[in-house]
Amino acid sequence: MSQPPPEPDLGSPSIRLQDHFASLTDPRRRKVTYPLVNVVTIAVCAVICGADDFVAIATWGRLKRDWLETILDLEAGVPSHDRFNAIFQALDPGAFEKCLLGWIAELHETTAGQVVAIDGKTLRGSFDKASGESAIHMVSAWATANRLSLGQIVADAKSNEITAIPALLKLLELKGCLVTIDAMGCQTAIAEAILAREADYVLAVKDNQPTLHRAIEDFFTSRMEDDFAQVAAGRFETKEKGRGRVEHRAYYICDAPADLADRGRWKGLAAIGAAINITTRDGKQTDAVRYYILSRRLEAREFADAVRSHWGIENSLHWQLDVTFGEDACRVRHGFASANLSVVRRAALGLLKNETSERIGVQNKRLAAACNTRYMEKVLTGS
Repeated sequence: MSQPPPEPDLGSPSIRLQDHFASLTDPRRRKVTYPLVNVVTIAVCAVICGADDFVAIATWGRLKRDWLETILDLEAGVPSHDRFNAIFQALDPGAFEKCLLGWIAELHETTAGQVVAIDGKTLRGSFDKASGESAIHMVSAWATANRLSLGQIVADAKSNEITAIPALLKLLELKGCLVTIDAMGCQTAIAEAILAREADYVLAVKDNQPTLHRAIEDFFTSRMEDDFAQVAAGRFETKEKGRGRVEHRAYYICDAPADLADRGRWKGLAAIGAAINITTRDGKQTDAVRYYILSRRLEAREFADAVRSHWGIENSLHWQLDVTFGEDACRVRHGFASANLSVVRRAALGLLKNETSERIGVQNKRLAAACNTRYMEKVLTGS
């Protein structure tokens, strides 16, 4: 009779991957050869170490079998890449993500009151011309201070972010947070959903809300003519030089006027803001102005931080997923496999960003985890 595998030195037993995946429903109906906890644990560890598809995950698992046997019962061995693919195709992404994020949340407590950026990203490699299946579009929530993915949900297409965002909000613990969304998410139902989660919103306003956009634009245009002499306004400015250009940013925030057109439709509307970006390069100047509605009156610097933090999701999450994890190049596309592998990537990215003992980039952290078992354990345990 085989003996159970010894416990590894991976910190408190309560943060072990196995404990959090124990409640995950196995989608397989036939006799199970490879325990589900083995499949998902190997996948998470492999992606942390640089594996970007199921062939690489299975290869890493075989090469690291000796170490994996210290944390898993590998009596049946390591699954093939086809087996990984089949299981991830059938696995419920929502349930899988809930287990995975529960484990990460126990490792890294989310900072109360921080900015949570919500934005969408298309998994371009998931497009299948042969079957006519469109590329998967994921809507993600990113905790900017903790640099963690708080959750994500599949939208049928970019246009369906409007329906996907409220569903995502229901999954998140947002009490006291400041939720930022670009103009696609500037919808009355989304504003109300954010408030229902005991959070506040900062929503970009564009022409998809024409009456509101025009009213805010007219307000700031007229007030800037006399330098806000007639109304109390918060103001914060920055100037940055680099890469042959000078960027001057100015942020203004005011209480929402009682007579602001369309105000009655927006629950909790407390303030309006403007962000002006003037860029000078080679003697040529360009400018851009963006407008916002807020459910809480912030200081001008807080408003500026919220606006800039939101765009950080592009560099901290989307860019890293494409460049470091090769997400857009990944050709995994059938069933739920694309969505589930995306969940794993986001979890791995958050764990790697929060491991700070090595002052190196995420790509080199993946290399370090692959080469050094002790460093891999530090990434997994957050210690």
